[in-house]
Amino acid sequence: MSELDDAFEKAQIDVKKLPRKPDDDTLLKLYALYKQGSVGDVSGDKPGFFDFVGAAKYEAWEKNKGMSQDEAKQNYINLVNKLTA
Repeated sequence: MSELDDAFEKAQIDVKKLPRKPDDDTLLKLYALYKQGSVGDVSGDKPGFFDFVGAAKYEAWEKNKGMSQDEAKQNYINLVNKLTA
């Protein structure tokens, strides 16, 4: 495993230990960067109109389309570090 992968895994653990739950926009950014870093570009059909949470997650992930997985991992790590500082 690379140092980036190790730091990405550590950030996933650290984010669960935050003293306060981040706001919804930050949660969507975390979700989107995590998915882009672990899976890559968004795939599958966008959730239906009445699935507000699913649609919001899909759209947030879709905004990262084309970003490399390594860049997404680093951005996720940076965001978690900012939240834990």
